[in-house]
Amino acid sequence: MTTHNFTQQSDMTVLPAGLNGFELLASETAIAALPRVNIQHQIDLSDCDKLTCLPDNLQVGTLLLRNCTALEQLPEGLDVTFLDISGCTNLRQWPLFGRVWIGRFTAQGCHQLTQLPRWINNLGQLDLRGCTQLTSLPEELCVTGWLDIGDTQISQLPVGCQKAELRWNGVRITHRIAFAPETLSAEDVLAEPNTEVRRIMVERMGVERFVADAKPAVLDKDQDPGGPRRLLKIDLADDEPMVLLAVSCPSTERDYLLRVPPSIKSCHQAAAWIAGFDDPDDYNPLIET
Repeated sequence: MTTHNFTQQSDMTVLPAGLNGFELLASETAIAALPRVNIQHQIDLSDCDKLTCLPDNLQVGTLLLRNCTALEQLPEGLDVTFLDISGCTNLRQWPLFGRVWIGRFTAQGCHQLTQLPRWINNLGQLDLRGCTQLTSLPEELCVTGWLDIGDTQISQLPVGCQKAELRWNGVRITHRIAFAPETLSAEDVLAEPNTEVRRIMVERMGVERFVADAKPAVLDKDQDPGGPRRLLKIDLADDEPMVLLAVSCPSTERDYLLRVPPSIKSCHQAAAWIAGFDDPDDYNPLIET
């Protein structure tokens, strides 16, 4: 089984035409176009940031196009089992005809995509996390394994996806968390034993609504160069108190609640603990993020 390996040959701008074999590895090259090839198992063109063109009727088992940031469209007649277009931030057009079938379709961070084509209709796994402009899925779509819709605007699932395991940025969640966050309460969040699920529930509720609903005691508040901070305490009936540092991130403009040990008494002590400092006096950043 022949493998053609051109990986990390950054000065390579053109691949040989007519390659035949089992695998073609050409990640981190400077090619702008993939010539016609006959590869059976896998074509890896990840991090080819100058790639703009793929041949029509391309057929291969696995096609990896991660971080091909110049790529704006996929070829007509594409036929693959596994397709990864994660980080293709300029991809916005689909061919009229194609097929991604049985396997996995991964499109993390493709924020230019506004819809999926109807020919993507029978998958084992579908990863759409970070596709922030997606609001719906094709009615024909069927996913049998798992489906990740983290940070999308998708508000409901087609019938063929109802039984798939639902994920939000890699964490398994319920349909209620995904599609009815307005029904969540602080009591629901505090009763959730899984830390990651609890974090997503707070995110879906909104930090401000969660804090208002939980009615925590304010242990301390101050302001550092990154913005205002509050140290909050929520008493739990069957566990130690939940103590949280409420902060705003200047770069993302998001509010965060970070859990700290119940022995923490001040915002600065909490921030130092989160940063890995045993002694708060040793922690003096210019800006806390």
